[in-house]
Amino acid sequence: MGLAIFGGTFDPVHFGHLRSAVEVCQALQVVEVRLVPAFMPVHRVAPGCSAEQRLKMLQLGIADTALLRVDDREIRRGGRSYMIDTLNSIRAEIGQGEPLSLVLGADAFNVIHEWHRWRELLDVAHLVVLGRPDNPIDVNLDVAAWMQGCLAEAETLQSCPAGLICELQLTQLAISATTIRHLVGAGEPIEYLLPERVIDYIRREALYRD
Repeated sequence: MGLAIFGGTFDPVHFGHLRSAVEVCQALQVVEVRLVPAFMPVHRVAPGCSAEQRLKMLQLGIADTALLRVDDREIRRGGRSYMIDTLNSIRAEIGQGEPLSLVLGADAFNVIHEWHRWRELLDVAHLVVLGRPDNPIDVNLDVAAWMQGCLAEAETLQSCPAGLICELQLTQLAISATTIRHLVGAGEPIEYLLPERVIDYIRREALYRD
């Protein structure tokens, strides 16, 4: 029934990430969603925590959710985290006939032309763009031409292994990792923004404190 890949820094993982991942799993009717923490993100500032700490928080965060799985291949691989390498690695494991979808936000999709070997992404996987009313899809001409003939509804992604693009509108939780880090640094409460196990780990390890 296919897989969906959800990459990010997860610095830290929070309920916005987890709710989106669960809804993606339901919308695409995939076996599982794999959350893939980046070792060294290329298009974001350096994470506030080490790769091992972010991985541990992610493992704690999904401990009670059977639909979600942590995939640590980018951390094990080291170096810059290029999604095309990750997708090719997963494709080699699951075979050529299995549907594979990469989930990304509209903000990331709008600058996908800056990604490493971005034109090859649809050769390996579908793209699932999480739309937001305040951040609509707005791509350049090269990407717009690349998308021609690829737009599809979510239910059709199971019909082929790769090559389609769909937009999903999910529950929008106004939670950001940046806000959580600032709250921790200011000594403010972060309850109900992320799983309790992750909160306990942040406090035990004194993360995000200057």
